[in-house]
Amino acid sequence: MTPQVHYVLRLADTNLVLAQRLGEWVGHAPALEEDLGLANVALDLLGQARLLLAHAGRLEGEGRGEDELAYLREESEYFNLTLVEQPNGDFGDTVMRQFLFDAWQSALYEALSHSQDATLAAIAAKGLKEAAYHLRYSGGWLVRLGGGTPESHARVERSLRELWPFTNELFDDDETDRAVAAAGIGVPPSALLPTWSAQVDETLARATLVRPAPAQFAWFGKQGRHSEHLGYLLAEMQSLHRAHPGATW
Repeated sequence: MTPQVHYVLRLADTNLVLAQRLGEWVGHAPALEEDLGLANVALDLLGQARLLLAHAGRLEGEGRGEDELAYLREESEYFNLTLVEQPNGDFGDTVMRQFLFDAWQSALYEALSHSQDATLAAIAAKGLKEAAYHLRYSGGWLVRLGGGTPESHARVERSLRELWPFTNELFDDDETDRAVAAAGIGVPPSALLPTWSAQVDETLARATLVRPAPAQFAWFGKQGRHSEHLGYLLAEMQSLHRAHPGATW
């Protein structure tokens, strides 16, 4: 697999897995408005994932389309960030996970909109508008929960502590990242850290939350080494397609 294909699959898988996680909230969110809000974010991410998976399939040149890449790979063949495969938990956990991701994706898409890969640049430019909305949504809820009742504050404070170690992977440069950056296709993750940190610090301050101290990180989902949660998610997501291969509506 070339670095370019690997890189595009990382982006696609991250969106796909997070869309699946957010979809689990449909019918279970604390209010109808948030049921619709989370579903809309999930659909945006799924749309981006489809474009990226189709692009990865064309780059790969082995005849695999978006469905084959989404439903017929094994757990170790997925390259999503470990953060997005974490369980939804309560609403505060989901909001915190989404905010940490949205701040990262906004910075990423801004950079990728200038990619030498014209298709990837177009996907990023379109996705940037959606990412900006997602960031306003998750950031707004984080401020409301952090500055709300003592219980809501304590819950999102706990969520921040538990999810913070996973953010290390967002900015870890590896061989694939360096190769696509050198080709002008991608961006080194470490280059996104200043923009992300500024956004996170500003929102955490408004939410009366304190940025956690650096923590150790032992997961590298973008290299195919996942936490225990991804396998269960994929089993559910892929079950219908695997039970009825080749079926169409």
